[in-house]
Amino acid sequence: MLRVEFLKYMAALAAMWKISPVVARQIVEAEISRQDFGKDFSWGVATSAYQVEGAWNLDGKGESIWDRYTQKQGNIKDSSDGKVASDFYHRYKSDLGLLKSLNLKNFRFSFSWPRLLPDGTGKVNGQGIGFYDRMIDTCLNLGIEPWAMLYHWDLPQKLEDKDGWTNRDIVGWFSEYADLCSRKFGDRIKHWMVLNEPGSYTTLGYLSGIHAPSRIGIGNYLSSVHHTCLCQAEGGRILRENVPNGHIGTTFSCSYIEPEKETSLYQSAAKRLDVVFNRLFIEPSLGMGYPFEDLPFLEKMAPYIQNGDMEKLKYEFDFIGIQNYFRVIAKPFPIPYLWASRVKPETDAEMTEMGWEVHPDGMYKIIKQFAKYPIKEIIVTENGAAFPDQIVNGRIHDLQRINFYKRYLQNTLRAKREGVNITGYFAWTFIDNFEWVEGFHPRFGLVHNDFKTQERIVKDSGYWFRDFLK
Repeated sequence: MLRVEFLKYMAALAAMWKISPVVARQIVEAEISRQDFGKDFSWGVATSAYQVEGAWNLDGKGESIWDRYTQKQGNIKDSSDGKVASDFYHRYKSDLGLLKSLNLKNFRFSFSWPRLLPDGTGKVNGQGIGFYDRMIDTCLNLGIEPWAMLYHWDLPQKLEDKDGWTNRDIVGWFSEYADLCSRKFGDRIKHWMVLNEPGSYTTLGYLSGIHAPSRIGIGNYLSSVHHTCLCQAEGGRILRENVPNGHIGTTFSCSYIEPEKETSLYQSAAKRLDVVFNRLFIEPSLGMGYPFEDLPFLEKMAPYIQNGDMEKLKYEFDFIGIQNYFRVIAKPFPIPYLWASRVKPETDAEMTEMGWEVHPDGMYKIIKQFAKYPIKEIIVTENGAAFPDQIVNGRIHDLQRINFYKRYLQNTLRAKREGVNITGYFAWTFIDNFEWVEGFHPRFGLVHNDFKTQERIVKDSGYWFRDFLK
């Protein structure tokens, strides 16, 4: 009788996850433990300033491109914005106490560039410095290790008014900002990251125009890519100079790319997508240059490349952050320049609320792909999923999210056991936040947030991490 009930349970899980009962059973039975990853493995959560802080115009903060972008009707699906977001600016003490209670000892956050330099350069906002001083000290007093991200998409609007990432002057602007952050906070922060997902903000913000600052065009895109790569390396050098014993990295959004069919046309399409999704920003930092041969339209970048630039692109990071959410199936498609497109997942595939296919094996494969580069260390600096959450008797039983994490962690461990130097894992995200153009609807958090009352409720996934890390 017990076996019959177990099989029914497996069938129910399989139906919910849209996978076979055999795979469902493998998930349930293939338990993992914290000890499997080693005693020095770093476990944490990731957040970003614009998505959680709020206080958008308080205490001397300047306007960001997202403050401006969210005010235009139709840009955000639910017409929300980050003016208050999760109100972390006012609630950081209680939020960090909650984080500590979940046994998550590493907190990745980003500095808000316009909170520190309201005009992007020049006059420093002392109240902004004071906020981060207090927040960092609170982390340390609680035994939480702060991990700082310099740039997570909230460019000061005053700099965008001067053409933002398409203006080569941004190398100087960003250098001034990186120098300020590392001098002011480098005495207490060991772990630093330069850029969050440069492939995302250049493509979405300067090519397709569906993210802030809503610029469109191949020239905008290619100039922003090159200037971003210059800032990526220069930011690393500044951090190294000001925090000589720092642990310095940068992060990339990445997806394992597979051709829909094993023909040369489909394989070529997959190679072109691989350049855009995975190779475009890491290879210049490794001294490999831009992959012109595999994506010929990149040669149009030539007008933006000055003498000596290819040497300036190089910087040896201590670690590379991998941020993986889905795989990509490629096919040839008549899109100018790229001549390739993604294939929609199968109709019976398990999907997140973002419309992303759940495919844990892709995590293993993309880690193995990046491990082929001559890099010292890999950290999973983002991984997570948005699923529908329902409050029942004051609890949120988000089993689907728990099993998402289990499966992706199993594949992370699989790569680690095969010799890849993976040293940490950060869940995206700590608390439900403002999810860019999607607004408040997609909920990625381990902690539920009521955006009207700012009441926090730990989800079962948060409790799962608490017990896993006990």
